[in-house]
Amino acid sequence: MRTVTTLLAASALLLGAGAAVADDHDRIEIDGVVLTLRAPAPAYLENMDEVMSGWLFRSEETQALQLDDFDNPAFVFLDQAMDDWSRVEGSEGKSCASCHEDLSGFAGLKTVLPRVVDGGLQTMEDIINAERVNRMGAEPLKYDSAAMNRMVALIGLQSRGMPMNVAVDGDAAPFWEQGRELYYTRVGQLDMACANCHEDNYGNMIRADRLSQGQINGFPVYRLKNAKLNSVHGRFKGCMKNIRATPYKPGSEEFKALELYVASRGNGLSVETPSVRN
Repeated sequence: MRTVTTLLAASALLLGAGAAVADDHDRIEIDGVVLTLRAPAPAYLENMDEVMSGWLFRSEETQALQLDDFDNPAFVFLDQAMDDWSRVEGSEGKSCASCHEDLSGFAGLKTVLPRVVDGGLQTMEDIINAERVNRMGAEPLKYDSAAMNRMVALIGLQSRGMPMNVAVDGDAAPFWEQGRELYYTRVGQLDMACANCHEDNYGNMIRADRLSQGQINGFPVYRLKNAKLNSVHGRFKGCMKNIRATPYKPGSEEFKALELYVASRGNGLSVETPSVRN
């Protein structure tokens, strides 16, 4: 587990009409790892020139929590995940550590997920459950459970500072197109799409919060609102409920496709797992 040796203090945000972030916030440093907060938008994004981390849209107090692993409340859950990692479960008498003693070997994995394997989309949750069932003889974890979310965060941490780089072409193309369609399709009683908030109105206030671009490079995230780690699909589900739409289930093919598309919108941004948000 990493400890913090370097802390970059957050300065006050310059917030005004149409201005969401201060111009000098391009990078932050956590535990000696530099994280890129802004990057040129991938060429396949038609309506944006720049992609920006959700960290830039948070209050100075919330930003500071993420800048120091000792203060970051997500690390309580990562400590629990370390215990899970070493716990023997299942008919094979193995733990995760039996095969993967060095967690650093997972560096880079989060940057390429979701990815296509055997004709279908594979997420981090899929990998974890496949290992539990096939190698440990253990029961799979519920897709959006606390145990799953902390394990996903622990593995994701190993890629912190590395740029997101999910594939959008080749075998991934039809899944990416499906996710793109979901992102721009209006649904629910409020007749809204993901893009209405996170593309058309990022930087603007909604209630007492500031809308971000909805980047997922920091997931699972610790939310101050509910004091726990929140998964990507859990956030998708919450957004759909907010617009009075019937959400897909966490782990569904629809949410996996949406995850691929949204992850691709952040290609070039650093992995921030575990981030802190409102």
